[in-house]
Amino acid sequence: MNKNNRRAWWALSPIALSLSLAGCGGASRNDAQDTATILATIAAINAANQPPAPPAPDNGCLTSTGNSSVVVGSGDAGDPAAPEAASGYAPGHKLVYAKNYMVVANHPLATRAGCDVLKAGGSAVDAAVAVQAVLGLVEPQSSGLGGGAFMLHYDAATKKVQAYDGRETAPAAATENYLRYVDDATDTSLPKPGGARASGRSIGTPGAVRMLDIAYQDHGKLPWKDLFGYGITLASDGFLIGGRMTAAISSSAASLKRDAEATAYFFNADGTPKALGTRLQNPAYAKTLTTIATQGANAFYTGDIAQGIVDKIGVTAAANDGSAITPGKTTLADLANYRAKRRDPVCGTYRDYYVCSMSPPSSGGIAVVASLGILETFNMGLYKPTAIDIEGGKPTVMGVHLVSEAERLAYADRDKYVADTDFVPLPGGSVDTMINKPYLQSRASLISLAKSMGVAQAGNLGAVPLGIDKTEEHGTTHFTIVDKQGNVVVMTTTVESTLGSFHMTQGFMLNNQLTDFSANPNDTVDPSIKVANRVAPGKRPRSTMAPTLVFRKQADGSMGEFVMGTGSPGGGTIIQYVVKTLVGALDWGLDAQQATSLVDFGASNSATTNVGGEHPNIDATNSGLNDPLVAGLIGLGHKVSVSAQSSGVSTIIRTNVGGKTVLTGGADPRREGIVLGDTFAP
Repeated sequence: MNKNNRRAWWALSPIALSLSLAGCGGASRNDAQDTATILATIAAINAANQPPAPPAPDNGCLTSTGNSSVVVGSGDAGDPAAPEAASGYAPGHKLVYAKNYMVVANHPLATRAGCDVLKAGGSAVDAAVAVQAVLGLVEPQSSGLGGGAFMLHYDAATKKVQAYDGRETAPAAATENYLRYVDDATDTSLPKPGGARASGRSIGTPGAVRMLDIAYQDHGKLPWKDLFGYGITLASDGFLIGGRMTAAISSSAASLKRDAEATAYFFNADGTPKALGTRLQNPAYAKTLTTIATQGANAFYTGDIAQGIVDKIGVTAAANDGSAITPGKTTLADLANYRAKRRDPVCGTYRDYYVCSMSPPSSGGIAVVASLGILETFNMGLYKPTAIDIEGGKPTVMGVHLVSEAERLAYADRDKYVADTDFVPLPGGSVDTMINKPYLQSRASLISLAKSMGVAQAGNLGAVPLGIDKTEEHGTTHFTIVDKQGNVVVMTTTVESTLGSFHMTQGFMLNNQLTDFSANPNDTVDPSIKVANRVAPGKRPRSTMAPTLVFRKQADGSMGEFVMGTGSPGGGTIIQYVVKTLVGALDWGLDAQQATSLVDFGASNSATTNVGGEHPNIDATNSGLNDPLVAGLIGLGHKVSVSAQSSGVSTIIRTNVGGKTVLTGGADPRREGIVLGDTFAP
């Protein structure tokens, strides 16, 4: 009997074998017993030799709409990518649960791009590449290939957190007066038009593409060329303009029209801005993505793409009226020599947690960890929001007071001491000088429970030049990703202000990131002192971006299992948005959506405390004076602003549901983002 026949015999079903035996004549009771034994044996053998059951189908990356699901970007009813006017705050966001992987980004199409990569088995970094490729298309007002980024990556296998620095750099020809004079020797007037922002002087050498490249080298899994497909398809076929992009085009119309490519892309033939819901195609962007996909990141920093960037930075006249534009001094060598950097994150403990955030040239991580370290002195659990609802509840007066005071102290230190540490070292040569427990406890002792300090003084950590940057921006976004292996990416990415420098090339916007430097290189009080955050060739401007990871703290104080990833856009207020989300989750027990939705509040180092008046739980009428939270803060000496806040918090929290570890996600209702993954209803 050959092997195949033997397999056929053993594979006889019990029913077939029973019929076969029954056909052999009359059967005695013993025969029946023997037959039953044989049947049981064969059934056991067959069961043991069955191939494993196929895995359950992965129905991830769908979003629920009523009693059914919809593919994001399909255009079907309930598609969250359908364009809606920006509302300021869209109430009703619900917590999303996923089994193994999740993406939270500030645009539905970008979230889908990352989720599709994770579903296909890609890593968190693979997904980040796909997300950024789409974000640069669908929200050019916030981020893109022509900007920069910071990333934290958690490797679940090695338990290591790595920071990646893709911050833009000043060109080699920049002087310390690059942003305030047309020429140091012959023309000390402001760069044109109207200062550095809309001139070529504001544009730093882009870093996001190179940063993603080195992170991919470390943690990529799928082929690089396969990570750009959805972005290329959207650029070629078109996407519908959403509310935030519509508002950005309209509000920046005069500046955009100085650029020929931006004019052709963002405006109709009659000069009117393209409206909400317009299908926008970007073949130039599709070509750029295709080049990067097929030739690698080097193709962005050399060759035709690099030449296009240099040419646009060097433009000297406006397209609409021929008026002067001061060119930047970036060269092909600046792009070819750009290097993204691997850096050590800023880490510290907070109660039962271990918190890591971004290191310099961002000041955000230091300020976040310092704020938490100061708050650790107080029992924040006593001051949790009241009437907690799906929107996070109503913050208490003392909760907002303590967080704001801690932030004032942290901002004072970051304003004075933090710049690009490749050029200006931190006090004591180490971040520990600014975040160690005894120092932060001494800072906490300056907080009064009865009265706001108004403006805080920086701690005495040595004679480091002052360098204060109060630039406001709206050109930033953030996303958080967890893959099937438990690896995590938190990435904040930016073109600085809305639509960057208004210079467009090859389908993408160029940043105005160099305006994050101090335009005046000298201290305003003592001009003989050089500020820390002044311009220098190859230097990276200070940032406030603070992508943040949270872990359980082990008994010895070291890092344990992953708990939370979060971050936000928001310029100088990023620190406030991240801290309120962390305190909301870690101290007040809010879930990922509630902590994200929670009222934006906090303070930089000024007398003004922000309380986001766009939130439905804040009464912003009469300048907020009718709201008991605002009235209570005023009673403590705060000057309160209820101006609408524009955070874009994206949060994932790892938790336990029904005895199983799951992921929960929250997307900021102040932006257009959503949460996707292999979701389920608990």
